[in-house]
Amino acid sequence: MEDTNSLIEQRRTKLAALASKGINPFMNKVSLKELTGCGEARAKFERGELVESASVAIAGRITANRDMGKSQFIDLKDMTGRVQVYAQKQALGDEAFAIFSHLDLADFIGVKGTMFRTRTGEISIKAESFTVLSKALRPPPDKWDGLADTEVRYRQRYLDLIANDEVKRTFLLRSQIIREIRTFFHERGYVEVETPMMQAIPGGAAAQPFKTHHNALGCDFYMRIALELYLKRLLVGGVDKVFEIGRNFRNEGLSRKHNPEFTMLEAYEAYGDYETMMETVESVVKRIAQNVLGSLLVRHQRRAETEHAIKEVRLAFAEVPTFFVKSGKSSIAEVLPEDRIETPILATKEIVELALSNLSKEEPSTIALRVHGAIEACLSLLQVDWENAKPARLRLQSALSTLQPLTVEKVIDLTNWRRARYKDLVCEKAGLDWFDLTPSERRRRATEDLKLSGDIANGYEDFEVTGAVFEKLVEPTLIQPTFVTHLPKELVPLAKLSPGDPTTVEVFECCINGQEIAPGYSEQNDPVAQRAALEQQAGGEQQKLDEDFLTALEHGMPPAGGIGIGIDRLCMMLLGQETIRDVILFPQLKPR
Repeated sequence: MEDTNSLIEQRRTKLAALASKGINPFMNKVSLKELTGCGEARAKFERGELVESASVAIAGRITANRDMGKSQFIDLKDMTGRVQVYAQKQALGDEAFAIFSHLDLADFIGVKGTMFRTRTGEISIKAESFTVLSKALRPPPDKWDGLADTEVRYRQRYLDLIANDEVKRTFLLRSQIIREIRTFFHERGYVEVETPMMQAIPGGAAAQPFKTHHNALGCDFYMRIALELYLKRLLVGGVDKVFEIGRNFRNEGLSRKHNPEFTMLEAYEAYGDYETMMETVESVVKRIAQNVLGSLLVRHQRRAETEHAIKEVRLAFAEVPTFFVKSGKSSIAEVLPEDRIETPILATKEIVELALSNLSKEEPSTIALRVHGAIEACLSLLQVDWENAKPARLRLQSALSTLQPLTVEKVIDLTNWRRARYKDLVCEKAGLDWFDLTPSERRRRATEDLKLSGDIANGYEDFEVTGAVFEKLVEPTLIQPTFVTHLPKELVPLAKLSPGDPTTVEVFECCINGQEIAPGYSEQNDPVAQRAALEQQAGGEQQKLDEDFLTALEHGMPPAGGIGIGIDRLCMMLLGQETIRDVILFPQLKPR
């Protein structure tokens, strides 16, 4: 491959050549009224709305170029799709064709021509004229049909969008999801508002904020960590149904589920409660799935996860030949021609390599099952000295155990929504007597028996120990929609106590796909109880109390239900993405 700097220099030379011919390679505009989308032109021709020899004008980026000497085929692509353009020297003229033949991949051009179908059946446009709209001075990604480097994908998302149609589809669907959310709440009579992002006191959640300084006012502010407290002020002010979709900022860790800035929906309804908001969450998620995805069954392919697991199996399986003693004939040899089979190990390795190459073409769960079965079948034929190969055995067992769950297609069924109490779910994992133990006994069981010592800090209070058990052992298992209700009061100081159990609050966490998607509350409207709860959360630090919010409550807030939906996590679940970075256009990264 040519050096990138050399390719850039070649493109700059072509840029200068265009300028010398009086051609502006960076046009101001194109007449949009004349344009038909590239994919739209194909579709209209297929449906008969555009007939053979019908005139059409399109514009797009060049994504493929096939030089046939006195003619050329190029692919033009825009948001509606791709169409092939056929350019003939005879039709364009010598000078225009010379310019056309020196166009590069990634250049933008406009084309006017007529529709036709090639001998091979490809819907195409025969160019009668063209205009250079924008000259690309850098070449496209090496792998035009897919950008593999994850670091580049996140840092230069525009390249990712150019190269990967599935990535672009994900973000277009995200936009539709947000539009559907807005429509849902507007139809239910909610008022959409915007509240301050910079706040004197960061409230509404227990999280580390980002700090900034306002020069004109001469004081520090914090980037908001939640939308909640300002929206509740509006309930006090008589806006009975209110919602906001906005960014929150938390100066905390990065992970598969966490990004420092993230998008939240919060909605509050006067005279409702947590039961009201459970219905709201279920209804809005179902509506999005049905209207955007066309189904209440959400299928996750887990392609990247499967690829990683198979590579781990391949790495671990590579150590097996060291301890190989003998092998016998097997049905595994029937997978490939006999003359290519030296041992079951060789056959199995070829199956693994073939599986990796087919990951983009087949259902990942089918490929995972094939690899898992091949490894198991091969191992059953071999006499391996596992006593002398304990580390290798453990690595292979670990890799196979990671691959095994991926052999079954993951389907989230949004037609059934389970409800379960927090305490019941914790007891299922930590023991039926969990809440009968003393705090010290709970800590010992969590750190020793449940092996959560790395997740429980020395300063954790008793409710935080139980919270760690839920977060690490319960939440990841909640793949199907589950409303976890009646959480400990210490976890949610902004909610009402449960009438039948004063140790819990009327709260739910909606968990889907092994993570929390939406919490919801019966909102606390007693100003005295609210002050006491916030003071306890602040740990005696008066400056952490939002006195203006507490003053607002003293003016009277109606009983209300409230929810927060993490838009990024909701998109992960609905669109089958395995990390939050794959649903955020420009995720936070450390500067180079």
